[in-house]
Amino acid sequence: MMGLPLAFATPAILAALALLPAIWWLLRLTPPRPRQVAFPPTRLLAEIARKEETPASSPWWLTLLRLLLAAAVIVALAGPLWRPDARVAAGSGPLALVVDNGWATGRDWAERARAAAAVLDGAQRDARPVILAATADGPDQDLAATSVEVARERLAALRPEPWPTDRATLVTPLKTAFAQAKPGEIVLVSDRVAGRDDGFAALLAGAGAPVVVLSDPAGDPIALTATENGAEALIVRATRLPGPTPPPLAVRALDGKGFELGTATATFAPGATNAEARFDLPTQLRNDIARFEIAGERSAAAARLVDDRWRRRTVGLLSGAGADVAQPLLSPLHYLSRALAPYADLREPTEPNLPVAIDHLVSEGVSVIALADIGKLTGEAHDELKAWIEKGGVLVRFAGPRLAAGTDDLVPVRLRQGGRVLGGTLSWETPQPLASFSDTGPFAGLKVPNDVTVERQVLAEPDADLNEHTWASLGDGTPLVTASRLGQGWVVLFHVTADTAWSNLPLSGAFVEMLQRIVAFSAAAGNAKTGGSQPLPPLRVLDGEGRLIPPGPDVQPLAPNAPLEGGVGPAHPPGLYGAETAFRALNLMPKDAVIAPFDLGPLSGARQLDYAAAGPIDLKPWVLGLAMALVLLDGLAVLLIAGGPRLRRRAAAAVLAGGLVAAIGLPGPPARAETGSAAAATPVAADAKPADAKPVDPKALQFAEQATTSTRLAYVVTGNQEIDEESRQGLNGLTTFLAERTALEGGTPIGVDIAKDELAFFPLLYWPIDPNAPKPSEATMARIDAYMRNGGTILFDTRDALSNPRGSGTVSPAAQKLREILDGLDIPALEPVPADHVLTKSFYLMHDFPGRYTGSPLWVESLSAQSADANPDRPVRSGDGVSPILITGNDLAAAWALTDGGEWAYPTVPADPDQREHAIRSGINIVMYTLTGNYKADQVHVPALLERLGQ
Repeated sequence: MMGLPLAFATPAILAALALLPAIWWLLRLTPPRPRQVAFPPTRLLAEIARKEETPASSPWWLTLLRLLLAAAVIVALAGPLWRPDARVAAGSGPLALVVDNGWATGRDWAERARAAAAVLDGAQRDARPVILAATADGPDQDLAATSVEVARERLAALRPEPWPTDRATLVTPLKTAFAQAKPGEIVLVSDRVAGRDDGFAALLAGAGAPVVVLSDPAGDPIALTATENGAEALIVRATRLPGPTPPPLAVRALDGKGFELGTATATFAPGATNAEARFDLPTQLRNDIARFEIAGERSAAAARLVDDRWRRRTVGLLSGAGADVAQPLLSPLHYLSRALAPYADLREPTEPNLPVAIDHLVSEGVSVIALADIGKLTGEAHDELKAWIEKGGVLVRFAGPRLAAGTDDLVPVRLRQGGRVLGGTLSWETPQPLASFSDTGPFAGLKVPNDVTVERQVLAEPDADLNEHTWASLGDGTPLVTASRLGQGWVVLFHVTADTAWSNLPLSGAFVEMLQRIVAFSAAAGNAKTGGSQPLPPLRVLDGEGRLIPPGPDVQPLAPNAPLEGGVGPAHPPGLYGAETAFRALNLMPKDAVIAPFDLGPLSGARQLDYAAAGPIDLKPWVLGLAMALVLLDGLAVLLIAGGPRLRRRAAAAVLAGGLVAAIGLPGPPARAETGSAAAATPVAADAKPADAKPVDPKALQFAEQATTSTRLAYVVTGNQEIDEESRQGLNGLTTFLAERTALEGGTPIGVDIAKDELAFFPLLYWPIDPNAPKPSEATMARIDAYMRNGGTILFDTRDALSNPRGSGTVSPAAQKLREILDGLDIPALEPVPADHVLTKSFYLMHDFPGRYTGSPLWVESLSAQSADANPDRPVRSGDGVSPILITGNDLAAAWALTDGGEWAYPTVPADPDQREHAIRSGINIVMYTLTGNYKADQVHVPALLERLGQ
C-alpha cells in the first residue's frame, strides 16, 4: 500500500470507504438537536434572540469526527496487518510449510507455532492450498496439498517430540508431493540443529520455488550430555550450538518426588560450547538424585535422568595378602582402590579376622565386595557372604595363588584346581591378549584394548554352559572374566590377580572401565527384570518439553542390553524403562554428544528471517480502540452542543467531585512533624504506648527469663510424647555429665516450640526427627533459617542407624522427613566429621560419635581446602566458626537419657558399656564445640594436645 508494509485480511471490506461521501452528505444535512433554554420571566427580554436562527447543518468539525469514526470501523473490519509479507510473499501456487518439531523446539514451541500460524494466515489471504510437513513425525504423515483450515488443525495438533528431527526420511515423500502440486513458495520453520539431513536442503533448493527460513538465533537449545559422580564432586556437563555466549545456567538436582536437592551453576566461557556444573553434596544426597534439569529450559535434552546404576555405590575391599600396608604398590588393593575411588565409596576393614571383617562390611550396607586372592571361604564368613549375595549383593573375586590352590562354591564356574595349563597345544610361553567381551554382559560395547596381555590365569573346566557365564575372553578362547547369578545377586570372577603379578590388566584403562561397569551393574543385581535378559517395558517417558509422562501405545519395550544413551526415536523415546522398583534411564544425549548446526549451504539463496522479531502486527485492536475513542468524543460533543453553559458547569462539578473522591481514596503523603505545630506542642503522658504496640505475652516473658538465667540445652518438641520424653531425659543426662566432667553447670533443658518460642537463647538445639510429624510451615522454616544464620547450631537426629544403614541405598521415613525439612533451609555443604576436625578434639579425643546405635556418621559443614589451617603443626582443622547443622542417625539422646532414679533409660545396641561412654563423650564434645568454637585449633594448645596424643 503505497510502499508501506500494510495489508488487510479482508480487503473487500475497504470498498465501504466509497460510502463516506454519502455519509458526509447525510451528516451535513442533518441539523443538530435544538438547544433547550429555561424561561425565567424576569430575564425574558435578555434571553430572546434578536432574530430566529436555526442551524441548517452540523458543524464541520463534528462531521469530520463522524467521518473518521466510520472510516476507522471500516478499516478495523478489513483486518489491517503491519508487515504482512515478512514471512510469505503474495503469490499463487501451494504453500509448502515445513516445521521442525524435534527435541530442540520444546523451549519455545509456542513462539514457533505462532510463527507457523502466521504463515498460514498469509496463505489464507491469498487462498492458497498448503502442504504441511513435520520433520520429527516420520514419512507416514499426509503430505498432500490441503486447505488452510485443515492445515491449521494439523498444526494445532503438532507437539515438540523428545527425539531428533529426521529430515532425510521426508526427502522421498516431499519429492512426490512437490511433483503432484508444484509449490509456489516454501517456508521452513527451522530449529537450526542438525539431524539426519541427507538430501533435504538440496530438495528444497531444487523445488523451483522461493524458500524462506524462519529461525531464532537467540533461542538456540542447550543440552545436558553427561554426569560424573566423582569422589570430590558431582559433575554435570552441558553443551550448546556455536554462537553468542549465553548467560550462566542454573542446573537443578531433583529426587524422585521432585524435591530439589541442590543447584549448581554452569558457565560457558566466551566461544566455548561446553560447560560444567559441580555439585558438592554428601553421598547419601547424591544417591537420592533421580533427575538433573536446566532451570528455565523446556526440552528433553535439558533433562538428564539417572537410575540406580549411576548412583555412587559402596564397595568393600578385602585381601588375602599380608604385606599390603608395608608395600602398597605390591598390594592388589592398591590397584582396586585407585581404579574404584572415582566411582565408589570404599571400605577397607582393618580387622584381620575375616568373618568379623565381612560382618562389618555387610552391616555397613555395601553394594559390592571385592575379594583379592582369598581362596576358601568357610563357616560364618561363607554363610554370611552367601546370604548377602542372595539378597542382591555382588561378589567380585580375583584369582591368585590361594584361589588357584582351592576354592569354595562361591565362584561362577568350576575351576581346575592348581591347573593353569589347559593341555594339548596350549602353551603359556606366549602371553595371551584380551580378545573379546560378551554382548550379553555388562562389558558390552567396551573397546577391546590391544596392549593387555595375560601370563597366568586360573582355568575353568570346559563345561557346556561356560560360554553363557563368560563376560570376557582371551585370544585362545579361555575366559578372563566369568559370572553367574546367585539368588538376587551375582558372583563375578577375574581369572587373574588384581595386581600385576599375572597380567598387566590392572595397569590399563580397560580395568577401570570394567570395574566401573560392575559397580554400575550391581544396582540392577537385586532385580531380575533389569539384570536378566527380558525386555524392559516403558515406565515413564519424557515429552518434548522434558516432562515425565505415561508412555503412549507406540512406545516399545527396551532390549535389556540396548545402549542407554542416544538412539532414541518414536519407538524408544527417552525415559524410564523397567519396573517401579528397578528401572533403567534412557537419555537423549550421549555423554560425548556435540550439537551441530543445520547445514543450509544448498539454501544459500533463501530468505532467512528471525520469526521472533519479524512477525506481522495485527492493527485491528488499535483501530477499534481509535473508533471507540471517537465514539466517546462524538457523544461528548453532542452533549456540549445540546447542553450549553449549564452542562459545562455540571461537567466541571463532576470532574471536581471525582477528584475529591480520588483524593479521599488515595493514601496521603507521609505525616511530618513540624516545629511549633499543635501536635508537637501537645504533651504526651509518660505511660502512653504507641497505637500499634503489641501487648507483652506473659508466657513469652516467663520463657525468656527462664532461658536466660543460665546456659541451657534445648530440644524441639515434636508432639510425640515418647520422643519428647526421650529428648528431655537425654538432655537432662547430658547436662548432668557436663556438670560432673567440665566447668559448665547448665540449667534444666527446655523443650521449645519452633513455631512460637524464641530460639536465640540457645546455642544448641537438639531436633529428633519424627517421620509422622507434619512439615513445619514456611514461617517456621524462616525462623529456623534465621536462627542458623545468627550462629545457632541444630543437631538433627534421625534415630535410624539400624533401619537405614549407611550405603544401603534405601531411605528411611525419618531420612525422607529430614530431606523435606532441609529442603526449606539454606544449609551449607556437608561432610562426615574428618579425623582432624575440631569436634574430634574439643574435649575428648574421638574418632567417631556413637549414640544408642553406632554406624551412622556425624555430618558437619564441609571445610574447603582453602579454609584449612596453613600451619602444619596444628593438630586440628578448623573453620571460621561453628557448623550451623549437625546430622546423625545414632539416637544420641537415648544414650544420654537417665531416669528420675538415675538409671539408664535405654540400652545401647549392642549392649556395650564402652559405647555408652563414647556416646557421653560425643555429647560433651558437641556441646564444647558449639560453646567454644574452634579455639582448640589455636597454636597455644598444640603442646598440650601433642602430650595427650603421646607424641
